[in-house]
Amino acid sequence: MSDDKSSNTTTKAPRKIMWFSRISKKLSNEPESLKDIMEILRDAEIRNVIDADSLSIIEGATQVTDMQVREVMIPRPQMITVKANQEPDEYIENIIQSAHSRFPVIGESSDDITGILLAKDLLPLALKGNLKKGDVSELLRPATIIPESKRLNQLLKEFKQTRNHMAIVVDEYGGISGLVTIEDILEQIVGEIDDEHDIDDEAMIKQLSNGEFNVKALTPIEEFNEYFKVTLPEHEFDTIGGLVLKQFGRLPRRGDTTKLYEFKVTVLNADNRSIRLLKIEKD
Repeated sequence: MSDDKSSNTTTKAPRKIMWFSRISKKLSNEPESLKDIMEILRDAEIRNVIDADSLSIIEGATQVTDMQVREVMIPRPQMITVKANQEPDEYIENIIQSAHSRFPVIGESSDDITGILLAKDLLPLALKGNLKKGDVSELLRPATIIPESKRLNQLLKEFKQTRNHMAIVVDEYGGISGLVTIEDILEQIVGEIDDEHDIDDEAMIKQLSNGEFNVKALTPIEEFNEYFKVTLPEHEFDTIGGLVLKQFGRLPRRGDTTKLYEFKVTVLNADNRSIRLLKIEKD
């Protein structure tokens, strides 16, 4: 009888050890960082468990948590604004040509944002021919003011909660440095969102208030050379992203930096297939 019990105990012991071993191995292989998770997902994409588009969106969503507004905002020189004291015929043409839906309205100075004008609020007055000077001030929506350092994931959450689609960005001194829209954030997740009003070449290169430049990787080298008054080689690659890829010798990740001739280049946005956005600084 005692021999049977001894035999059962001996049989169960190795099974317990094997079970604990399997559990320990599984736990030890759990991802400990976002980098580990992305490596698992990239392996899943290679094995066709998920498709490339899904992986790209996941990578974009994880990058947004580390990105700040200053990296994606439309800089102040490229903002299309309306002056509160303008006559309708002075701003209507700009509104129509830009095809935007929201416009910051400025008061006494360019740093005085009095509110946001929605184009749709002008339509009833314009159709009736009753649009007069001063109507803009009565139609304004409150402007959301945010710092350049605000995280994109936090701003996206606020946009969803408040149903706002635009925020005005200020620098550390309170001056207007640009604006950001919900579309600017979503493009970091799903890639460029083009509509029938987008002009491909319009915002390839954006100058920021601190003397840096945001440059789309698809910017033609010829356009880059013309903008910066340089002569980067055009015979091997068509885009600035191609030159940057050659310089890295691999597909870089967000935050990676390199030197490209007289420029310091930082990758602001990239996925598992391509570079999207670069920050350019003159050395």
